[in-house]
Amino acid sequence: MSAIKALAAALAALWLAGCATDAPPSNRYTLPDDAMAGPTGVAGAEAAHRLVVARPTLARFLAVDGLVLKLDDITLNEASGHLWAEPLGLQLERRLKERLAARLPDTRIMAEAAGERREVAATLRLTVDRFHGRHDGQAVVAGQWQLRDGEGTLEALAPFAVEVPLARDGYPALVRALGRGWDDVVDEIAEEIKRLR
Repeated sequence: MSAIKALAAALAALWLAGCATDAPPSNRYTLPDDAMAGPTGVAGAEAAHRLVVARPTLARFLAVDGLVLKLDDITLNEASGHLWAEPLGLQLERRLKERLAARLPDTRIMAEAAGERREVAATLRLTVDRFHGRHDGQAVVAGQWQLRDGEGTLEALAPFAVEVPLARDGYPALVRALGRGWDDVVDEIAEEIKRLR
């Protein structure tokens, strides 16, 4: 009986040692704060325009917890220890709405709500096909956006593609470069919306 107890004690000690082993900590990231964000835009009835912003649709390989790197022309890698602090789609949507509100101060920016009746408004939709780092030190942001008027008629449809060089090596630099790339995309869209009015 004592041999079994000794074996059980040894196995328990090994199990506890395994639990106590220091695994490398995960780092979690959010897109950097937008310097333009804040109480901008016109709310309520005073706004001359209304714009419904849908949550960006992400390519399947981007709808993951880890930051994505393109290692060569065909290989993608999801980082296991460098993770988004919240789903990427939510971060992109929030940043998109905040920056559009700053760039289009005469426009009431509204989130898309399924099944909710709301006033007639233009709708902006984005598909994000690339939002990752690349082996040559570039952050890549690419996809397509479309704008439909309140009746559903297509007003604009255009691709976007931005590359931002990383200021230094490392995941924090990648996250900052991706944030700058997204800001550039939103600024381009805001300018096109102004032109269409």
